[in-house]
Order: sequence, then C-alpha cells, then structure tokens
Amino acid sequence: MQIDLFPSRLKKIKKEATTSNNKLHDQDRPFHDWYRFVLSFPPHLVREYISKFGLVPGDTILDPFCGTGTTLVEARLMGINSIGIEANPMAHFASKVKIDWSVNPTELLDHARSIANEATEKIKNYHHPVLKTLPPDSFDLLLKNSISPLPLHKALILLVTINSFRDGIFVNHELLALAKTVVLHASNLHFGPEVGVNRFRKTDAPVVENWLSEVREIANDLIFNKPGTEVNAVALHGDSRKLHNYLKPSSINAVFTSPPYPNEKDYTRTTRLESVLLGFINNKDDLRAIKKGLIRSNTRNVYKGDNDDNWILDHHQIQNLADMIENRRIELGKTSGFEKLYGRVTKLYFGGMTRHLAELRNFLKDGAYLGYVVGDQASYLQVMIRTGSILADIAQSLGYEVVNIDLFRTRFATATKEHINEEVVVLKWNGNKS
Repeated sequence: MQIDLFPSRLKKIKKEATTSNNKLHDQDRPFHDWYRFVLSFPPHLVREYISKFGLVPGDTILDPFCGTGTTLVEARLMGINSIGIEANPMAHFASKVKIDWSVNPTELLDHARSIANEATEKIKNYHHPVLKTLPPDSFDLLLKNSISPLPLHKALILLVTINSFRDGIFVNHELLALAKTVVLHASNLHFGPEVGVNRFRKTDAPVVENWLSEVREIANDLIFNKPGTEVNAVALHGDSRKLHNYLKPSSINAVFTSPPYPNEKDYTRTTRLESVLLGFINNKDDLRAIKKGLIRSNTRNVYKGDNDDNWILDHHQIQNLADMIENRRIELGKTSGFEKLYGRVTKLYFGGMTRHLAELRNFLKDGAYLGYVVGDQASYLQVMIRTGSILADIAQSLGYEVVNIDLFRTRFATATKEHINEEVVVLKWNGNKS
C-alpha cells in the first residue's frame, strides 16, 4: 500500500473539534443503527481511514475492540473484508448480527408479525396476579429502577414468544431488535458519559409494537441498502490480548479500532439490561468472567493475580504517572478501596495495551496501517492521562512507526476545566527489522 496522506510524524491534523464529529449521520443509519453504543465512533471516521490506508477489495481490516461493529459494517459496505474481536458478549452478539445480511427481509418481517400477534395475545390474556420478572440473581445485576415492572413483564413475554418461534434464520435479528427496543423504548435509562436512570420513569411502554417497528427497520435496510458485492466479515468473541487464538499470521492489512480509555467507566454497565435480559449474564460469576476478559481500564475490573503491568515495568512515564496519581490520593486523604487502585489500574491498562500491540505484530502484513481512537482522561483525581501520546510511545518501543496523532474531536472537561482531546493514533508496521 502506498500512502502520502499523512503530512508528518506526530503532526496534529486540525479538525473542527466539536461533538458533532461523533454523531451518527442520517445517511449512516442503515445497519449501524440496528443497535449501537451511544459513544461509538461514527461510520464516517472509519470511511476516512479506510481511504487513507489505501485499502481495496480483497484486503482485510481488523477491529480488535470491535464493540457493536461500526468498523465491520462500514468495511462490508465498502467491499473490504473484516474481522472483529470483542470480549463483551452483548456487544459481540450485536456485531455478529449487524454483519449478517443473509436473511430474507420479507420472510423476516412475516415471521416477526406472527410473533408480535402471539405475544400481544399473551400479554392481553395474562391474568396472574404477579407480573413476570427475572430470577433474583439476574435482577440484582440491573441498575436499580433501570426498567419498570410492567415493561419488563411485556419484554419477558415477548422474549419467551420469540424463543418459542425459534428459527435459526431469524432469531438473532429478532433478539437484537428486542435488545434495542428494551433499552431505547422500554427502559428508564439515559446515556451520556455514563449510563444512569431517569428521574421520570416509564410505568408502561408499547414493547411489542416498538419491537416490530425495529424489525421492520432491519428488513428495510436489507431491502434498500444491501450492496451487491459479498465480502468476508466475521465477529469473534474473545480477548484482544490473546490474538493467537483467532488470527492467522501475516493476514491483516490494516487495523482500525477504539479500545477502552483509562477511566472509571464500567463498560459492562452500558449493556447490563439487555445482557441480562438475553441471558448473556445470569449472575455475578458470569459478570466477573466477562470483566476478566477485558482490558483493565477501570477499578471495577481489577482482580487479584492481574499482571499486565509487568509489560510496562521499564516504561518510566507510566510508572511516574501512576506515582503521581497515588501521591495525589494520599495528599487528598482519599481512602476508599477503588481510589487506592487508581495508580494500579493505570499501569494495568497500559500494560494490557502493550501486551495487545506486542502480540498483534505477528498477524500484520508488512506495510499495514493501524488507527487507534483514544482519549485523554482525568478520571483519577484529576491527574491528566495523555492516552494517545503514551500509546504512541509504547507502539514505537515495540517497533511500530508512529505516523501521526490526528485530532478527532475535543471535549471540555468540567472537572479539570481543560480541553480533553480524542485522537487517532496512526501507526505503521514495517515488519521485523531486527
């Protein structure tokens, strides 16, 4: 691949630094909008870097933290092969469904109408004095008041009906539509930097009707927006630090991804309601197993025996940063268990990313370009973590060429009164020259 679109190493490309850079444009809603994290990076960013990286049909792009599949969907629309890896089972399920365009849309909608009719009758004729709810171990995992009893009751009846009609051709698309319906139309949740519960709570919601509408949107996308060219697209459930389990050596032409940022955001909370409803998480042991497969980016997924920090023992900037955070904690007299982990999770995060980048080298073709969307953070006692710069330094120490750090957008942090950058760290793998 030949490329001359990056003007100089580490030069920041100035862009309009507004939150609109991260919004989903109307023309990008097909496929992407089947189910999506609120803070997912936008499809237009993927298109931009696929073009910059010079990818052509037959090439393969990897997203090792693929979330709900933005890179995979956009690559498929552009005729580029793709592989995604995601440790969160709900997000992985969404990615897998969003790149499955094999179902007949007319038959899908007919199938869903039959389910809707039966579920509506079951809800109408339900006369038991106690509404359906989740088992206690599952219910206890939900954010308190994240969904009111009656909408949950309706969603569970619809879920049972979908499963009773279970058809291998349609069930995944129908379940993904249910996940979106519950969160968007039936829950009391709101999303910003964190997930929370609205003060105003929905005592009821037209769950079945909204679900059928979401299935109709899926069918319409398959009718009107599906491109004619077929490409290879796959979403794998796995740990991005163990790429040898999923990839073939020298098989990847490019990488575009957004790993977790080092902050106190528990990414499993963002998908908790639908994860529990669809049975991906049934108890605390399930939740713990999921968290152990994630990069350690917050104190709520740090466990005894974690040792990714061994990868950055000689990285003085990260060690000094962790010491600054710990000294700040002592200075402020912060003594909670989570606060005491701030320095450690910083080292575990960058150690995990080092481990990931080190293993990734075996699977890249010579000349492969990589884009990592990351953000500066000040979640740990307002000590600024320049994530992009540190990640670039780690990559360079592992033999990558640092091509650029492109400014994607800027946010204003009210806590620190500083502008927080989100950037695309652009790397190149030129092969092992040692």
